[in-house]
Amino acid sequence: MDFDAFYRDTCRRLLRYAYGLTGDPAEAQDLVQEAYARAWQRWRRLSRYENQEAWLRLVVNRLAADRWRRLGVRKARAAAEGPPAHSPPPSENTVLLVAAMRTLPMIHRRALALHYLLDRSVAEIAAETGVSTGTVKSWLSRGRDALAAALEPALTQEGRSHAR
Repeated sequence: MDFDAFYRDTCRRLLRYAYGLTGDPAEAQDLVQEAYARAWQRWRRLSRYENQEAWLRLVVNRLAADRWRRLGVRKARAAAEGPPAHSPPPSENTVLLVAAMRTLPMIHRRALALHYLLDRSVAEIAAETGVSTGTVKSWLSRGRDALAAALEPALTQEGRSHAR
């Protein structure tokens, strides 16, 4: 497969995955663009890999971790500027879900994003992350529990407003 076909086949999934990790569409686009730039530079070697898309996700994970470390200044600047004029505002549910996802540890966010946004099986996630299937199941379970706990106040408030 050539790089163009690889890009067309994987770009939407990788963007969904990056958005699941970051909760920020612009940040996700930046991560994906950087990952593909690195893949292009290494395509001759990367094209021989068994799972090039897993390599891309690994690059996105590492870039996301690096950016989370440097997030303070960028977030403050972005908040002052407001959302981009050309993008519609996210729904209230999306805002609540993204805020809740940000409270989770990165390993739980990663497992949830791989499983629910990219439809990866537990076995596939285990193979990609180099851990046992039991560990992946634990990450998913703990991630779902923490996500439910983080969303509970919003869901309780919504239930009260519908009961009126």
